[in-house]
Amino acid sequence: MMRPPIILLKDGTENKQGKGQILSNINACQVVADSIRTTLGPRGLDKLIVDSKGATTISNDGATILKLLDIVFPAASVMVDIARSQDAEVGDGTTSVVVLAAEMLKRMKPFIEDGVHPQLLIRAISRASEEVLKYLNELEIKINGKKELREMLVKCAATTLSSKLVSQERQFFANMVVDAVNTLDENLPLNMIGIKKVSGGNLHESRLVKGVAFQKAFSYAGFEMQPKKYTNAKVALLNIELELKAEKENAEMRLTNVSDFQAVVDAEWNILYDKLQKIADSGANVVLSKLPIGDVATQWFADRDMFCAGRIPQDDLDRLMAACGGSVLTTVSQIEESVLGTCGNFYEQQVGSERYNFFEDCSKAQACTLLLRGGAEQFIAETERSLHDAIMIVRRAKKNDSIVAGGGAIEMELAKLLRDKARTIAGKEQMFWMAFARSFEIIPQQLCQNAGLDGLDIVNKLRHRHSTGEKWAGIDIHREAIGDNLDACVWEPSIVKRNAITAATEAVCLVLSIDQTVKNVRTPSGGAMPGLPGQ
Repeated sequence: MMRPPIILLKDGTENKQGKGQILSNINACQVVADSIRTTLGPRGLDKLIVDSKGATTISNDGATILKLLDIVFPAASVMVDIARSQDAEVGDGTTSVVVLAAEMLKRMKPFIEDGVHPQLLIRAISRASEEVLKYLNELEIKINGKKELREMLVKCAATTLSSKLVSQERQFFANMVVDAVNTLDENLPLNMIGIKKVSGGNLHESRLVKGVAFQKAFSYAGFEMQPKKYTNAKVALLNIELELKAEKENAEMRLTNVSDFQAVVDAEWNILYDKLQKIADSGANVVLSKLPIGDVATQWFADRDMFCAGRIPQDDLDRLMAACGGSVLTTVSQIEESVLGTCGNFYEQQVGSERYNFFEDCSKAQACTLLLRGGAEQFIAETERSLHDAIMIVRRAKKNDSIVAGGGAIEMELAKLLRDKARTIAGKEQMFWMAFARSFEIIPQQLCQNAGLDGLDIVNKLRHRHSTGEKWAGIDIHREAIGDNLDACVWEPSIVKRNAITAATEAVCLVLSIDQTVKNVRTPSGGAMPGLPGQ
């Protein structure tokens, strides 16, 4: 007797499973990696991406590119996730982690095709990655001493910037980034480093302000009469509107005679003047508010040689509070000298076509601002992304002061150590370890291909060097030769590699463990609310 077919899923639902689905997921992940593979290293190329609104972005940062790509393949989105996590955690190595994960999957693909169970591969990969991290702990070099630590931070920042658009000026920016991070307190909060972009000029006109700088806010008549320079300024930070409101907007009055109306108007003016007088009596020279400061208040402050600016962005106010001390006030009823911030120098200066307010020699001095100059807007935007990566790297390296040599040196050494370990393992698991070890060699190979060098030849030479005990032998792209990258100061914080290996391994195990994808049929309304006009 034939059994009737069991209809489990709605008509139109996509259901793919089995070995073919695993192979399909592996292929999709490799396509994602291929889209950013050519951006790796100092000679990596850039990608130009135009979004749905027509905005263009030029970048060679893996996380930025993958964020802008609308990837719809379900399993391939894992690659985007590991790039984002690498960017959020350490800031650099976003392309490396995706390329490494794709290569691991590529090496595991033949085993899946031959019928090896995915769980055997996952178990072998997990054990091998634990072994790799153990080797990495043994290989990393600790840096001691204040002067040596600074040199290490500059070299790590320069290594990060060498693969960016600003690689020609990497020493200039590396020193700037290290100085910026060194001004922060021990928690190294990222939001205390402001980055302001000003079009025009060249990169060398970029500067670090040890304090706070922001663009001059919108100002009313009377602003030009205010002083634009103070020494030992006292700064009042407010969240108050110092402006007259028209009566009709927010009040209803029933008056019997004109004198009553005049009394109401006078009362309103007196409230404003009373606020202004309290601010002046507190001893403040500079008054900044998140809310508007009107023309009457601007003129009043100008008559008393005080500077004021309204509509200051919240993040600038927060940085100013961290740098100058004081607190943001929501009322002036109890304003006094103890709640004011102090800074050694305040001045206004033209930067390109904009005017900027500068606060320097601040009493707390735990905030800073990077003013970036450059020609095209896209170029300045890419410079900002590059410096963000460098700042993240320096922060991480400062907290974890151990380094390894870059340029493919550490990957080749780890591959060699894994191969040695694999030879001691009996059975077919040895093959899985060998494949895992081989996947690390993609980093030096890709660096060579992106630089127009013979990848196979150089990787073979590197294997020979590492087998003879030269553990820091790597590619020097600028000399187009093999050398000791530790002596050549191609340094990277070991946490970048540790994070990349962990994230790549987790992603590979996740992709290999998916053997079925069920894609539900979309609703006729496309997920929108039913019954809307035009549908």
